Amino acid sequence: MKKLTAAEEQIMQTLWSLGEGGFMKDILEHLADTKPHYNTVGTLLKILVEKKFVGIKNPNRNNFYHPLITKEEYSASGIKALTESYFQGSYTKVVSFLVDKKEMSIEDLEFLLKQLKKKGNE
Repeated sequence: MKKLTAAEEQIMQTLWSLGEGGFMKDILEHLADTKPHYNTVGTLLKILVEKKFVGIKNPNRNNFYHPLITKEEYSASGIKALTESYFQGSYTKVVSFLVDKKEMSIEDLEFLLKQLKKKGNE
């Protein structure tokens, strides 16, 4: 899966938060704090359509933009790429790194262990 630029990812985050997607006005309203220009958002949406991250329903003057991939799919792809690039593909090394940096607590590890045991019993 292709990696998105920060601006493209911001548009995707907006579409994911809108649920099924939205019209340009919905996207702009959601991005009101950053105040991007209408043309900038339009260009980013066009790029996302070309990259097959976003689809268009009822293509006309009032396009309805919707995500073609879920946030979970994109997140999984990003975590996999990060793990392969920095941790030789080892998720154990990722968890060890987080523990060493005190980003993961014993409670977090116990929770993960419970999740693994639960998944193993399914």
